Amino acid sequence: MSDEGARTFARYAYPPNELGYCGPVGARAMLAGVVTEIERRARQFEGAWVYLEFLAEALGTSDPLARDVVESYWLGSDRLEQIPPADLVRRLEERFADQVGGTWRDSAGRARAHHSYQVFEVYPWAAMLRAGLPPGPAVHVLDRCRIRTGVVTRVEGEHVGVTSSALAWDGQRLAPVPVTERARWADDGRTLLVAPAVGDVVALHWDWVCDVLTADQVARLHRLEDEQREAVGLGGEATGVRTGS
Repeated sequence: MSDEGARTFARYAYPPNELGYCGPVGARAMLAGVVTEIERRARQFEGAWVYLEFLAEALGTSDPLARDVVESYWLGSDRLEQIPPADLVRRLEERFADQVGGTWRDSAGRARAHHSYQVFEVYPWAAMLRAGLPPGPAVHVLDRCRIRTGVVTRVEGEHVGVTSSALAWDGQRLAPVPVTERARWADDGRTLLVAPAVGDVVALHWDWVCDVLTADQVARLHRLEDEQREAVGLGGEATGVRTGS
């Protein structure tokens, strides 16, 4: 098992786990960085683990927490394009047979083992918007659950200020617009991340900083999300300058 891959998984999975949306109770245990405990907990993430297992098989490794497997799922990689989309849909049909909502059953020509696909196609929120239902919490969940990017503008203890983007809904499209926000990178001294610095381009999940990104990672993440929103009929041009690009 890859120590680096396991800790990378924990950095991205901690925010929704802490909020109680996925994974087992006791999220703070992951921040201790003990890789055997992270692996034990990772297997209980019903959504993410099926992708990690699938990617590991497709990429030729027996380790679902290998660094390139974990990065492919959260941030994307060129190797995603080499995996037949229909293979992923078949795997999801085995694991999510009773799950309602979403558009994933009709995505055999476009499915990708990437977090944006889980957010926009497996979860029901994007399909609800496209069907014309009242936005309700859908826009908020889609915005916070996706992995987005931001630029650190200040560091205040265990928090940072960032210029980022939020998804805005105009009744027909869902497009990123510039915002400023405050995010955490540690919890009472516990963290798996080196303290961010002003000017860093970071990955954000819910209200947490998960990683410091390279230019290639930022470009890939933006492209995958843009293509995913287009695939479900909610694409649109960004208003203003997209942060981190």
